Amino acid sequence: MPLFKRGKVRDIYNLGDRLLMVASDRISCFDVVLPTEIPGKGKILTALSAYWFGVMEEITSHHLITTEVAKFPAACQRYRDQLEARSMLVQKAVPAPVECIVRGYLFGSAWKEYREQGRVCNIPVPPGLVEASRLEEPIFTPSTKAPVGEHDENIAFADMIELVGTERAKKMRDISLAVYLRAREMAEAKGIIIADTKLEFGFIEGEVILIDELLTPDSSRFWPADLYQPGKAPESFDKQYVRDYLLSLNWDTRPPVPTLPPEVVQQTQEKYAEALRRLAAPPARCFGR
Repeated sequence: MPLFKRGKVRDIYNLGDRLLMVASDRISCFDVVLPTEIPGKGKILTALSAYWFGVMEEITSHHLITTEVAKFPAACQRYRDQLEARSMLVQKAVPAPVECIVRGYLFGSAWKEYREQGRVCNIPVPPGLVEASRLEEPIFTPSTKAPVGEHDENIAFADMIELVGTERAKKMRDISLAVYLRAREMAEAKGIIIADTKLEFGFIEGEVILIDELLTPDSSRFWPADLYQPGKAPESFDKQYVRDYLLSLNWDTRPPVPTLPPEVVQQTQEKYAEALRRLAAPPARCFGR
């Protein structure tokens, strides 16, 4: 089938007015694709995205048509074994040139900026907070979409308006915040804190819709609520574990890219699977190849 685009994790195929998105087991950190795969990861991303797209339908439209391979076009059926549980048939949209990030806790680059400037992406944040503090009012921090191997950069909301227009920018911001708040509430009831998340949008005939993935361990930080303690870096059910391992190597985030040892691969598998189990009660087939 004609390849439309190969991303850091997903391979996208052109089916005319629709696209076939296949989630690989690749993992990227610091905007670099690692040489080591995490077996079963693509299935977990697909299952969680499908779950959250369904949950958020009353808030916004999205691009997902179906994850049932039997309902895919005939050209896909010969690849059924490869596509099963790791692919989505989606509407073709024009991707927005920005990523929409919602931060509900002070962590990562946001915590670093807060310590240095007392603000996050030039947005005022209450004084006296510590690492991993909860933000009662989540903040919206859009960023650029850099090519593979380059780093995204935070931009002001005014810059986002320049890129997509006022009406679209406001709608993308409002949907992002509404989706995050709904997900945060639902996840907390299941013992998971969603610290922050990245959303992507596209346009179909002028309509703003959610695209790509949604609220997965690749696009979000998931923390176990029972171990959460402000002032310290929490345990996580996402790729922060891999980031921390890579940082321990003093790697400068440029090629050559380190490989992951078997124990890190296994721990990452287990963390992703636990996020899926807690949030969406998946079928057993979603784990492993």
